[in-house]
Amino acid sequence: MRGSTPYYRTGPWAKTRFSGIPLMDETLASPFSFQQDANRSGSFSYVDRSSKLSRLLITSEGTLMRFRHIGTEWEVSYQAPANPCDVYGVCGPFGLCIMSDSPKCKCFKGFVPKFPEEWNRGNWTGGCIRRTELDCQGNSTGKLANVFHPVANIKPPDFYTFVSSVDAEDCYQSCLHNCSCLAFAYIRGIGCLIWNQELIDVMQFSAGGEILSIRLARSELGRNKHKKTILAFAVSISLFVILGSAAYGFYRYKVKHNAIITTDASEDSWRRKGLKPQDVPGLNFFEMNTIETATNNFSLSNKLGQGGFGSVYKGKLQDRKEIAVKRLSSSSGQGKEEFMNEIVLISKLQHKNLVRILGCCIEGEERLLIYEFMLNKSLDTFLFDSKKRLEIDWPKRFSIIQGIARGLLYLHRDSRLKVIHRDLKVSNILLDEKMTPKISDFGLARMYQGTEYQDNTRRVVGTLGYMAPEYAWTGTFSEKSDIYSFGVLLLEIISGEKISRFSYGEEGKTLLAYAWESWYENGGIDLLDKDVANSCQPLEVKRCVQIGLLCVQHQPADRPNTLELMSLLTTTSDLQSPEQPTFSVHKRDDRYLCKGLSTVNEITQSAILGR
Repeated sequence: MRGSTPYYRTGPWAKTRFSGIPLMDETLASPFSFQQDANRSGSFSYVDRSSKLSRLLITSEGTLMRFRHIGTEWEVSYQAPANPCDVYGVCGPFGLCIMSDSPKCKCFKGFVPKFPEEWNRGNWTGGCIRRTELDCQGNSTGKLANVFHPVANIKPPDFYTFVSSVDAEDCYQSCLHNCSCLAFAYIRGIGCLIWNQELIDVMQFSAGGEILSIRLARSELGRNKHKKTILAFAVSISLFVILGSAAYGFYRYKVKHNAIITTDASEDSWRRKGLKPQDVPGLNFFEMNTIETATNNFSLSNKLGQGGFGSVYKGKLQDRKEIAVKRLSSSSGQGKEEFMNEIVLISKLQHKNLVRILGCCIEGEERLLIYEFMLNKSLDTFLFDSKKRLEIDWPKRFSIIQGIARGLLYLHRDSRLKVIHRDLKVSNILLDEKMTPKISDFGLARMYQGTEYQDNTRRVVGTLGYMAPEYAWTGTFSEKSDIYSFGVLLLEIISGEKISRFSYGEEGKTLLAYAWESWYENGGIDLLDKDVANSCQPLEVKRCVQIGLLCVQHQPADRPNTLELMSLLTTTSDLQSPEQPTFSVHKRDDRYLCKGLSTVNEITQSAILGR
């Protein structure tokens, strides 16, 4: 009834005097007050009235911030999301969120903002659209023919399709001949990922990450080059008309002295790196035209593979000597530091179980490493191939295991410098014509002198699954870090299974977990690759499984050192019983494959992914 006093019959929210006037119970009132910002920007604050020591702020962009009152100032004590790029789809379809730049969004090459006015105002959620539509026919030619533009240091987008059992070239071909494929990425240790729909939630780091190749019309790649060509042509014609033979003479002079200039630039590059000729004794310096001739101008038919450093090509010198050429990619997650490190380091190391470097080439931005050619490529091409794995029976596998251990012993104990490899894995073991294993890829290795035995780094590099737990989580690496990687490699050689792919049973047991269970129940003989079971000595296999488990113990002190490892592999001495491994790669879930672990490395704030 109008004018009557409200009456709260029950509940804790009010008391009623007999006069009929309700009273609020102050002990149950919220201690927070709600305030809209004075400028009405859409941001709201919740202030703690009882203590007035903290407040929460929700901005118009959806960022939650907590402030604490310290002295006379409000200081931010918490913010989520911490980085604008962590907001899902902040740059919209085909938009790229740059972790370090401001503004933070840009369109992929060949794309333009869908809503330019909104984009310029900082609202990027509309994303980007193609500037030139695709003419996706397998035999298209001319300006509309499809090409792929690589973009480096990428956190791959969501909603991809996984293509198993293909190499990098097959991955490229699969996408090229599939008109619905808009992009692809080949990740070592994982495989081929292709995208058939809009690319959403893509981030680019300052370094690290993966290479994502975007499908474009050919005219997009040549757009800037075409403008430059026209300008250069016009200038050249003008100079020719004005200067005539003088201009031609000057051109011939530049061509004649180009080789000398390039050589001087290379020497300057070496001096800037602090390298002296005596630092790389016996190393040959090749000219670029020599390598181009040897590799048929880096033809696709000569390509042997691709890694984090770049591409590797087969070549043949004029004296008929076969070589392998590793070419640093301009978009490589690795770079000049790893290049120089490998030159200096591997030139000092000589052992039959280490790959031998023949020379290098530095001209302009080109950086090449020239190695002895390994006829049988890398161990993973045999081990993880359903047909070629039959060519390496158990005696050959055991010989390969011992050869790798001898190479590791040389690195850790017998060379002039103690070397920690930091990226020991199956794909970095090369095989010559006699199937002799040779450890390769020293770009991430570290050298020590004297009694140093471990170090710590904020730049965690390597391959997930092979990393020792203390290195992956704290950056501490030592001889025992390589021993852990060797243990994983040993179990892969025995089983013929890749650690990043293995999943057993409904529980999805990892390779390490399954190996320990097999050893605990029957000595580990069940772990052996069934294709080579007839050629094995069961006791030898069981011993190797136990050695592998000892190498992957969680605590470094529980793992054998390299000298002890060599003894365990070559004698029949008693072995300790291993504890159950506590660190392993979990069962792969493709939906979350790219939302990996974060580290502070060059990968500098990027995702560690198996490769």
